Amino acid sequence: MKRIYYIIASLLLIGVTTFASRSMGHFASKATEPQSESNTVKETTADDKEDTDSVSKDIPKPIDLSGVNFLDEVVWVVGDEAILRSDIEMMRLQGEQEGYDFGGDPDCRIPEQLAVQKLFLHQAAIDSIEVSEAEVSQVIDQQINAWIQMAGSREKLEDYRKQSITKMRQELHDDFKNRQLVQKMREKLVEDVKVTPADVRAYFRNLPEDSIPFVPTEVEVQIITSAPRIPIEDINKVKDDLRDYTERVTTGKTTFATLARLYSEDPGTARQGGEMDYTGRAHLDPAFAAVAFNLTDPKKISKIVESELGFHIIQLIDKRGDKIKFRHILRKPKVPQASIDAALLRLDSIADDIRAEKFTFENGATFISDDKDTRNSYGLMSFQNEDGRTSKFRMRDLPTEVARVVDTLKVGQISKSFTMINDKGKTVCAIVRLKTRIDGHRATITEDFQVMRNVVLARERDKVIHEWVKKKVADTYVRMDDRYKNCNFEYEGWVK
Repeated sequence: MKRIYYIIASLLLIGVTTFASRSMGHFASKATEPQSESNTVKETTADDKEDTDSVSKDIPKPIDLSGVNFLDEVVWVVGDEAILRSDIEMMRLQGEQEGYDFGGDPDCRIPEQLAVQKLFLHQAAIDSIEVSEAEVSQVIDQQINAWIQMAGSREKLEDYRKQSITKMRQELHDDFKNRQLVQKMREKLVEDVKVTPADVRAYFRNLPEDSIPFVPTEVEVQIITSAPRIPIEDINKVKDDLRDYTERVTTGKTTFATLARLYSEDPGTARQGGEMDYTGRAHLDPAFAAVAFNLTDPKKISKIVESELGFHIIQLIDKRGDKIKFRHILRKPKVPQASIDAALLRLDSIADDIRAEKFTFENGATFISDDKDTRNSYGLMSFQNEDGRTSKFRMRDLPTEVARVVDTLKVGQISKSFTMINDKGKTVCAIVRLKTRIDGHRATITEDFQVMRNVVLARERDKVIHEWVKKKVADTYVRMDDRYKNCNFEYEGWVK
């Protein structure tokens, strides 16, 4: 497997404050964007520009060093952990690809940040801090769903990255687990840091106006969705095809791999004969995993299994501990345009009835909408941010298609019907209502105390983190190649 680093979100968590504050908002996609605890007063205005046209250019492509000719070697040692030249080079290449500013010489900044991350991970191990597989899977799913929304569909994402969704989950796993371990370690270090209202007022009392935080526009949005129906005959046609593939393999007429190359609609595995390398249960769709992990005979093919992607048949290759190696063929029933048109027409009729006050949007969302996540909240959309779950969205946090529509609405207005990609990667039709809108403004102590408190609290936490890192650097064995000893590091004490 090619080694791939998803560097930016990880580095925002490791406590290198100058780098983090400069880079905040550009490094992670909207679903999982970690919030730096640095003072982000000046960056907020630019970072919260209401861009509703995010596309695949915001999705990082995998980076590997197969075409780079250099001798890999250990260039830093932190405690008993090594940093390889390839680690630094891969992060530098990804940064260049995506236009990141490392805040100095990348050959100095990157190894320092890797070293600081290792300090946090080492301390997390000492303190027995753990991250469950469920937690890792949740944030990986959030990241991939955000990429799907930016790309437009699962298929477009897989084509853009030249990987299957399962492959992406595998390669994100270790980096995302480390991110969460570092985040939990940071949270433990600053859990006792508090600020009072007097601290907040004192900090902002003499601050120039252009340095006061800019609070971006926030909206609350209600939604009603309708999933276009796939005719049962189209579903049965796909199942019949899969049964035919099974019969052809079991009778020896052809091989599973050949059929996968010809017919599988999983672009990430089709060209490999449907083969997926050793994979854990957590990286797979639950329904798919339940069938795949019950297979015991490589000569037999599974029953047809339905996942969020479509319909599959699976062939076991090998089992190794809690992982399996397998082949699969994916077929996806197509949603006819007629079904999409019918769903759009139905939603426009519902919107007209709501405007005519035959029933409320809340009633429609509760009893008509196909969106299980918002039915119990009268259609009110919500998401998870750094402070918990909230219904108040910045425009950049909304799904792209929803943001485009909401941007044209006045408070209380209901949109025309439109299509969007939901968080499962499927096409759905929707109407939305703009419930509230608070335009962007400079924070005031009376209206936006929490925003201003968070700025002050972040500064105090950064001080604690900075001092902790300085002490750890002083107490930790560090060896580096001579080429790094003249670097202008953020923390003193690396050069022993």
